[in-house]
Amino acid sequence: MAEASQPGSASATTALLRLMTWLSPAFPVGAFSYSSGLEQAISSGMPQDGEALFDWLQALLLHGSLWNDAVLLAEAHRCIDRPEPLADVAALAEALAGGRERHQETMLQGSAFLAAASAWPHPVLSMLEQGAAYPVAVGAVAGAHGIGCMAAVAAYLQAALANQTSVAIRCGLIGQVQAVGLLARLEALVENTAARASDSSLEALGTATLLAEIATLAHETLPSRLFRS
Repeated sequence: MAEASQPGSASATTALLRLMTWLSPAFPVGAFSYSSGLEQAISSGMPQDGEALFDWLQALLLHGSLWNDAVLLAEAHRCIDRPEPLADVAALAEALAGGRERHQETMLQGSAFLAAASAWPHPVLSMLEQGAAYPVAVGAVAGAHGIGCMAAVAAYLQAALANQTSVAIRCGLIGQVQAVGLLARLEALVENTAARASDSSLEALGTATLLAEIATLAHETLPSRLFRS
């Protein structure tokens, strides 16, 4: 949270409180209704247990959609005073959402986040009045309120992982104690990924998690579903 102590930034406590609120399961973005393809993956037998789920989540952080989200969030964070570059990042983030459900997930959550974030008024909200992918929305709002980039990325990733473990619980793959254990094991990786993403550029975008991408695309054909993606 050291970034938040820079001149013009939110205090460390304010930054923490806002990130806890904005990325809380109670914040009205509807994250609980999306699985990012994990429901399909579990239904297909991959992953089959908690250890395999750890590997799955680790891959998403290092080489998958969570890495791309982290890079996009960091770039949006840097563009808060530049409307045209911010619009370009928003357009790129939307274009990278390849499947119908992935597009719906990130765009609807982004729009819901921006609407709820209007409780903390800032001109950046009008810059994204046409909507934005979820990581772009979070990055822009966090940057606008002086919250450090690394802290914002780390909080976003932690919330995403918590949501994934919640999906796994509801799908009967793991229990709550296992879920907490997975999050504890992933802490160092989240911190490292947030640090790398904060110093990255858009050239760092790219994924190599083919099974996860296929699961995201195939989910819409799953006969019985708990989640929208």
